[in-house]
Order: sequence, then C-alpha cells, then structure tokens
Amino acid sequence: MAARTVGAATYSQGMTQNTNDGPQQGETIGASAPGQHEGLERDPSDWVSGDDPMTEAQRSYLDTLAKQAGEELPADLNKAQASEHIERLKAENS
Repeated sequence: MAARTVGAATYSQGMTQNTNDGPQQGETIGASAPGQHEGLERDPSDWVSGDDPMTEAQRSYLDTLAKQAGEELPADLNKAQASEHIERLKAENS
C-alpha cells in the first residue's frame, strides 16, 4: 500500500495491517502489579473541588458509616472532609 499524507502525518500502511488477531499470551488488563501505581491517590486537601459541598452519595455513605460507628458529624462538610471521614470510618469498621 502506498504512503498517504494526512495533515502533517504520513501513513505508510493500512490499519488492517497493524491489527492483531486478539490478546497476546501473557497480556492482561485490569489490576496493576503491587506497588506499580503507588502515590497516584491524591490527598483530598489537594483536590481542586475539595472545597465544594459533599455530594449526595458522600452524604448517604457517610451517614451510614457514622451510624454504624455511633458518631455524629457536621452536615456541612466539604468533599475533602467527607472523603477523609469516609476513609477513617471505613478503616475503623474493617
């Protein structure tokens, strides 16, 4: 197949010549190896939207976790605060 120029890029073969017949042996998708993505979780206090009011999903989940733990929390938490409480309560209830 002849080379074809599109914009600034030149393509030398058709797409069908670049495809494979399926997954290669040993190829996986999904979970990464332990430690491969350490540090990708951002601290909730660094979130751009962390100061926004907590979402309804956070409110509902936090309400359930707080009841299970016998705790009362302020209803006006922001997203970051709600996330921190959720993580703490999950760890305590584990």
